[in-house]
Amino acid sequence: MELQFPKGFLWGGAVAANQLEGAYQEDGKGWSTQDVMPKGIKSAPTEVPTEDNMKLIGIDFYHRYKEDIKLFAEMGFKVFRTSIAWSRIFPKGDELEPNEKGLQFYDDLFDECHKYGIEPLVTISHYETPLHLAREYDGWVNRKMVDFYERYVRTIYNRYKNKVKYWLTFNEINSILEFPFMSGGINTPLEKLSKQDLYQAIHHEFIASALAVKIGHEINPDFQIGCMVLSMPIYPLTPHPDDLIKAMQSDHKNMFFADVHARGYYPGYMKRFFKENGIHIHFEPGDEEILKHTVDFISFSYYMSTCETADPEKQIRGEGNLLGGVPNPYLEASEWGWQIDPQGLRYVMNMFYDRYQKPLFIVENGLGAVDQLVLDGNGEKVINDDYRINYLRDHLVQVAEAIADGVEVMGYTSWGCIDLVSATSAELKKRYGFIYVDRHDDGSGTLERYRKKSFHWYKEVIESNGQNLF
Repeated sequence: MELQFPKGFLWGGAVAANQLEGAYQEDGKGWSTQDVMPKGIKSAPTEVPTEDNMKLIGIDFYHRYKEDIKLFAEMGFKVFRTSIAWSRIFPKGDELEPNEKGLQFYDDLFDECHKYGIEPLVTISHYETPLHLAREYDGWVNRKMVDFYERYVRTIYNRYKNKVKYWLTFNEINSILEFPFMSGGINTPLEKLSKQDLYQAIHHEFIASALAVKIGHEINPDFQIGCMVLSMPIYPLTPHPDDLIKAMQSDHKNMFFADVHARGYYPGYMKRFFKENGIHIHFEPGDEEILKHTVDFISFSYYMSTCETADPEKQIRGEGNLLGGVPNPYLEASEWGWQIDPQGLRYVMNMFYDRYQKPLFIVENGLGAVDQLVLDGNGEKVINDDYRINYLRDHLVQVAEAIADGVEVMGYTSWGCIDLVSATSAELKKRYGFIYVDRHDDGSGTLERYRKKSFHWYKEVIESNGQNLF
């Protein structure tokens, strides 16, 4: 069968405001949780922002976005996934009135996208809860967060209803299980956070997400609103039935988040989990009805797969496995220990589509690597990132295989389409982009942009609608 991508496939790239904008307290912006995470998830938050936090400057996208959007347009982007920094709009998070300068920045950004025919795909909350909400309310543990989020959502929906069609409610919402501060603005450290409070916080996010779908469809019926989950297919380490059940149970922890978003109710396997762990989710009157406002599509990140085993002697956590799991002995890994499994992408796409029959959108996929800026024979500065081209090609071929399987796919946005600060390690040397940014972890660099070899490759991929992959 000839592999091909559908006409109108949305090719593009993805970023997050906190990882590239910088300007962390310009034009009225308040502090977010990211402003006190100089080491990413590697250490506890600081009391105030510190100079070693690369995200305070990022790649200065806040001042250079016109230059960067022009480069995206040169590649032929159809869509650009970014996020709105919540604390630019509501600096503390609990104000009644928004910050006009923050709103104006995104007006200008979206206008610049449309100038080149690029559709914005906007994540409403991407790992950057206003710090005040984390410290004053303990983030999503507190039901009041639903009201603050609703006010924020209504504000940006009304402001950008004619500029943004595609929306995502929360980035990698299931990551709250491992990283409650970064993902859910929960100030209580994970080791002190009870399962009761954690899952109640998750319930509050579900309610907020479903409200965002309901409100969005009321404000503009043409809005397409999706959830966003961190996808990680889990294989049994051996064919032993115990390993299969262990893999199924681990998979349930993640699928729970997509299940509620796509189906509108809590699945039976989670009711068992709650019962066995003494968890009692408090439903406010009307919550069950609100949850029925299900998403229009399922979006997800995909970087790796993992394995599970019931054998305690084999339960060795992989270095790069974000949500736990055992390394797969058949797979190679990136420099950061993330196992590389292109076929896992086809597998997870089939799994999602079989389960929900809703369109899918791959909104993160990419390879973090150390890139070298070198001089070519003409004295030009170049980055020969064939390893990235090979990684992306292998994954995109599997996307085409899934499409041939009958999976409905809206588009693909490669993660970190321009170099940015890593979320997990807060480094800049872990580069993902098609565009090299001259900034380094010691703070040095000119912030100049350079096209990598992958830039020209991806441009050809888009021009040919993926046909040059095969």
